[in-house]
Amino acid sequence: MSSMFQEIIAFVLATSGWILESSTVSMDDWKVSSDDGSVITSSSFFANLWKHCVTDSTGISNCRDFPSMLALDGYIQACRGLMITAIFLGFFGSVFALVGMKCTKIGKSEKNKARMACFAGIKFIFSGVCSLSACSLYAHRITTEFFDPMFMSQKYELGAALFIGWAGGILCILGGSVFCFSVADSFSRSHSKANYIYRQTASHSQITAYTRGQAKPVNERPAADNSSSSRMQHFDKNVYV
Repeated sequence: MSSMFQEIIAFVLATSGWILESSTVSMDDWKVSSDDGSVITSSSFFANLWKHCVTDSTGISNCRDFPSMLALDGYIQACRGLMITAIFLGFFGSVFALVGMKCTKIGKSEKNKARMACFAGIKFIFSGVCSLSACSLYAHRITTEFFDPMFMSQKYELGAALFIGWAGGILCILGGSVFCFSVADSFSRSHSKANYIYRQTASHSQITAYTRGQAKPVNERPAADNSSSSRMQHFDKNVYV
């Protein structure tokens, strides 16, 4: 599988996860009221990070925003910060991914585009981690209150927004990981290609040097042997004549 195709798949996964994370923040049903052990079921309660709502038997909903940010519970403030951070990280990750992908003409060199793609993958991974952390923290609070026998107020169950947030975080992590692996694969391929070219050049230079060393000039004559033994062998033929 080519690195360009991997980057396209990573961008689709990560961008889809970022869209799901963004939609999770504005959804109403982070938690919904539980009918377990409740006698009155004509009204249903639900809440998110920004407001409390109630729906009566006629289907009319009334919502009330949280009056003060500082008066909120700590886990709601933490979830707000994590989800806003996830949205911003996903946005900047999408921008860097568009610049760093090989199928786009934005950017200068291939090396810079690979760095931008890897940076985008890291941002997507952190975005997914923030979304998963926020949804898990909110779900932990809901389940703790639900299974606490001493908690006498209205109990809630997990809403659909939490599952969408978990799905978005997982998609962002998968897309960011594919981005990083595609960049690592392209770097390894370029390194192996460079090593192959270097070895081929080195072997060609060795063959050329060996050929030049073995070649002799055409006009080269053997050196004359003026030793005494050669002269004696030359005159041995006519010694008795």
